[in-house]
Amino acid sequence: MTKTLVIAEKPSVAQDIVRALTPIAGKFDKHEDHFENDRYLVSSAVGHLVEIQAPEEFDVKRGKWSFAHLPVIPPHFDLKPVDKTKSRLNAVVKLAKRKDVTELVNACDAGREGELIFRLIEQYAGGAKGGLGKPVKRLWLQSMTPQAIRDGFEHLRSDQQMQGLANAARSRSEADWLVGINGTRAMTAFNSQGGGFFLTTVGRVQTPTLSLVVEREEKIRKFISRDYWEIHAGFHAEAGEYLGKWFDPKWKKNSEDPEARADRLWNIHDAQAIAEAVRGKAATVTEESKPTSQASPALFDLTSLQREANGKFGFSAKTTLALAQSLYERHKALTYPRTDSRALPEDYLPVARDTFGMLATSGMRHLAPFAQQALDGSYVRPSKRIFDNAKVSDHFAIIPTTQAPSGLSEAEQKLYDLVVRRFMAVFFPSAEHLVTTRVSQVVGHSFKTEGKVLVKPGWLAIYGKEAAGEVEDGKAGDKGQPLVAVQPGEMVRTEFAEAKGLKTKPPARYSEATLLGAMESAGKQIDDEELRSAMQEKGLGTPATRAAIIEGLLTEKYMLREGRELIPTAKAFQLMTLLRGLEVDELCRADLTGEWEYKLSQMEKGQLSREAFMQQIAAMTERMVKKAKEYDRDTIPGDYATLSAPCPNCGGVVKENYRRYACVGKSGDGSDACGFSFGKSPAGRTFETAEADQLLRDRRIGPLEGFRSKAGWPFTAEVAIVRDEEAGNFKLEFDFGDDRAAEESGELVDFGEQVSLGDCPICGAPVYEHGANYVCSKSVPTAAQPTPSCTFKSGKVILQQPVERSQMSKLLATGKTDLLDKFVSMRTRRAFKAHLAWDAEAGKVNFEFAPSKFPPRPGAAAKTIASKTAKTGAAAKKTAKPAAAKKAPATKTAAAKAPRKAAAGKAPSAALAAVIGAEPVARPEAVKKMWDYIKAHNLQDPKDKRTIVADDKLRAVFGKDTAGMFELAGILGKHLQGDGE
Repeated sequence: MTKTLVIAEKPSVAQDIVRALTPIAGKFDKHEDHFENDRYLVSSAVGHLVEIQAPEEFDVKRGKWSFAHLPVIPPHFDLKPVDKTKSRLNAVVKLAKRKDVTELVNACDAGREGELIFRLIEQYAGGAKGGLGKPVKRLWLQSMTPQAIRDGFEHLRSDQQMQGLANAARSRSEADWLVGINGTRAMTAFNSQGGGFFLTTVGRVQTPTLSLVVEREEKIRKFISRDYWEIHAGFHAEAGEYLGKWFDPKWKKNSEDPEARADRLWNIHDAQAIAEAVRGKAATVTEESKPTSQASPALFDLTSLQREANGKFGFSAKTTLALAQSLYERHKALTYPRTDSRALPEDYLPVARDTFGMLATSGMRHLAPFAQQALDGSYVRPSKRIFDNAKVSDHFAIIPTTQAPSGLSEAEQKLYDLVVRRFMAVFFPSAEHLVTTRVSQVVGHSFKTEGKVLVKPGWLAIYGKEAAGEVEDGKAGDKGQPLVAVQPGEMVRTEFAEAKGLKTKPPARYSEATLLGAMESAGKQIDDEELRSAMQEKGLGTPATRAAIIEGLLTEKYMLREGRELIPTAKAFQLMTLLRGLEVDELCRADLTGEWEYKLSQMEKGQLSREAFMQQIAAMTERMVKKAKEYDRDTIPGDYATLSAPCPNCGGVVKENYRRYACVGKSGDGSDACGFSFGKSPAGRTFETAEADQLLRDRRIGPLEGFRSKAGWPFTAEVAIVRDEEAGNFKLEFDFGDDRAAEESGELVDFGEQVSLGDCPICGAPVYEHGANYVCSKSVPTAAQPTPSCTFKSGKVILQQPVERSQMSKLLATGKTDLLDKFVSMRTRRAFKAHLAWDAEAGKVNFEFAPSKFPPRPGAAAKTIASKTAKTGAAAKKTAKPAAAKKAPATKTAAAKAPRKAAAGKAPSAALAAVIGAEPVARPEAVKKMWDYIKAHNLQDPKDKRTIVADDKLRAVFGKDTAGMFELAGILGKHLQGDGE
């Protein structure tokens, strides 16, 4: 009997599909990776199982990120499994290849990304054929209720219907790869020309989004505040008192002065003269009252929901998306959230009524009466503002489903409440106000007073006390207030008048709410909702991807989040300066990227071919790389800072240029410059201007995070400006707080002022802070014990995780720390959580991982603790010392395999044997013996302990006069016969 394989995007969705199909298709049997009955196999991905990559002959590793290997534009893309989900991929592919499976149903999320996830799995399963060749249908869900799922299976879409979306999905993925890989490698190559490895990430959508934030910050920095005055007066009428503000009735908007207003005066004397002239004088009054109505805002799409939740609750875009996804998938309480539509299908009226019925009987006591009022008053009726097929694409607006949720978290409840109120509000009548504008004329001067009285609350009743926040200008001081009555012909008296001094303000920094709005309109300031809707197809990214774009910029340290403000870093300004200098407009102009998004939406509708789009992207990529490759000027033009601290060498002025902060002499024009300068981005981390000033002033700053070694490994260090006697000037130097210096020089360490963190787990002596480590007092030379006798040492920063004193004290007292969550794997670059624990058997601090929430699969090979244990002593050194960062081989040990034998000894070469002896020796032992020889013969450079000055014997081993301490292992490997695996 033939079967249909249904592939969902997540296991939870697969379970929902099984529950929905069981009443009509029969009971399913549960297997390890799927469910099965006589008609269906239901399995799932776990997000992306396959990703695109360049074919092997086009792949360029990081060590070869130079212009010589760019651009990389492969004729086609290969596929590779995502490492952490290989087993799931194999399980799905095995099911898809079964002979009894004759049809596939793509049940991944109904959008561009869900389409891509399925298409890549199907292509990978087909191998060289590029697909399995089995018929494909598409399940397109707007809601996750059982009935909605069954309806979806009744109306499966054909593969041909989905071809436009599939083309757009693949094109988006490949375009992001081409622009991201080539742009990042080209800009990294450009910035690394002076040495080192300065990783400079760019992205097709990420970078133009960053340009919006940088441009806003530039306007703020360049803004010059101006003083202005307003004249506020109080008037006495028979019925009471009221306030008014002076204005010029003849004023007209001036495009040359955007800060001018009808009620602003730029001269204090004019303002005071008017105040003096009207004070105590009689005034005539004219007023006009007119009713106004205000409809509720439209239903939510994802972007407007993210903006509202950020403004009301401070939720990040990422948090709002995660909450909405949980309410959709887990609680079945909301419709599909990743939508750009704010309308409902025209046949959705009965569902809307049913939803009101659910809300009227729900436990939401604060809203149930309004739902009942809507039903009793027949508010739920056809309206083009709400039900409009022309405004619905593949998805409609986010609304509550007919399923009442339970067990919501506080954050989920807040978001659900937000959506429910908006859904109800659009059906309620408009709010009606009576707006009164009163003008008081005093000796030729006009004063305006505005009052706004709510006549019929309409939809505002749903918001109650929050209504003021829902009404534009509702919180302004002179609005929303009833005015005291003035009789016709009555003269009022000016009780007081005063000139109030104020200052113009720069534009506000972006919050996530306002940045999402700017992304939606590709940076154009659009307040009109209709016009904003028309611009949506030319926005930056899609509703589904905008949160991830913002988070990516924060992760890459291009932006910082301070409260609700997003602030660009020095790294962001440097990238924008570079792109503008190279004239790579496509990456620094949001409107151009909006055009690319529009072309993708055209492709979804079948109005643009995939081939034409990809040709345009390839041409743009080639142009971008060419501009970076052929740029031949000394510096990039830009708006650069002047530091307040003087040059340490000559006392001159220090100015910024594209790559460095450099002395330009006391004259400031470079004619008497002394040659002092330091790089703006040592080891790939860009100094903020304030940091550069502090470094110059104090000659030291840090420890700072975010540096990267030449091999790309992250590390933390202090930075110091030190005297370079040979050059007769100052230079920049990393200070790793390395306590080896004391050991190697024999200098005694004094812990006298410190409080011990606890007892050493090896010898029981006190443990203290020392340099970049926590050390046993007997592991360094002290007055009490000049020769160290203990080995306990643990880093204060391990794999980017700061280890606080309190955590080290806890480890020494109880054997392990709390669960720490900021470790970053050197191999995968992913964050992970672990305890630091004392491993008595290994004699050092190791990782201890929390037990998995999921039990191991039956028959899966058990992994030993050793396979999950990383040696944090080495990790600490890698974090502290970039040059030492060397990838350690994985130590996975399956239970079925015998433990690995210790490395066998290798015979040293004749040159090496002259130093360490002729006995066969493993490389670590050879390094130890080499160090013994170096120390015994005092061969370390006194100015730089990391440099070894070779004697005759070592010169034969090194092949040169000096070698760095981190080169030793590599050099010795060449001299050990049979070594080098």
